[in-house]
Amino acid sequence: MQRRRKLRNPLALAVLAMLWQKPMHPYEIAQTLRRQGKDSSTKINYGSLYTVVQNLEKHGFVEVTDVERQGNRPERTVYGITADGRQETTEWMSDLVAFPAKEFPVFETALSLLAVLPPDDVARLLEERLKALDVQAASERGVLEKLYETLPRLFLVESEYALHMVEAEAEWVRGFLAEVREGTLPGIEEWKAFHVP
Repeated sequence: MQRRRKLRNPLALAVLAMLWQKPMHPYEIAQTLRRQGKDSSTKINYGSLYTVVQNLEKHGFVEVTDVERQGNRPERTVYGITADGRQETTEWMSDLVAFPAKEFPVFETALSLLAVLPPDDVARLLEERLKALDVQAASERGVLEKLYETLPRLFLVESEYALHMVEAEAEWVRGFLAEVREGTLPGIEEWKAFHVP
């Protein structure tokens, strides 16, 4: 069973994971997230990063370890993860890995409201989506193949997962599109009738 978290923002978890590596100031955290490609799997709002760090500090998950100054630049506060922060990270990660959570993707929302569009329009739009998904899958597959040459697979599993999700969506869209095109979707006659002026 998932525990209730004091913080639930995935960016907070990403910050904790970065600070697990070493103490850093927020700008360095942002650069490390970008350099390690975590911005493709976690929505990173760099403007709110400082607020996230402050919230982590307020809850005792990170603490100030140093204040740096280089030349005329403003001071930079360096944060490190605390023992409580390590425990929170471990428990949070364990929950995320072990327990499926209901997420609300916008495509699922669109599918739930699909009847407002005529079936022929839906077919045309799904064909566009399918083309985009096929291009995205091919691109992600190519990037992964290149990355496998230089990085251990452990650091690419989120990219593998993303690719498989795109491929699974494309497969589902392909099948659903065929049902709409062929008129074999149960209820399609009522759907068409709904759009007759």
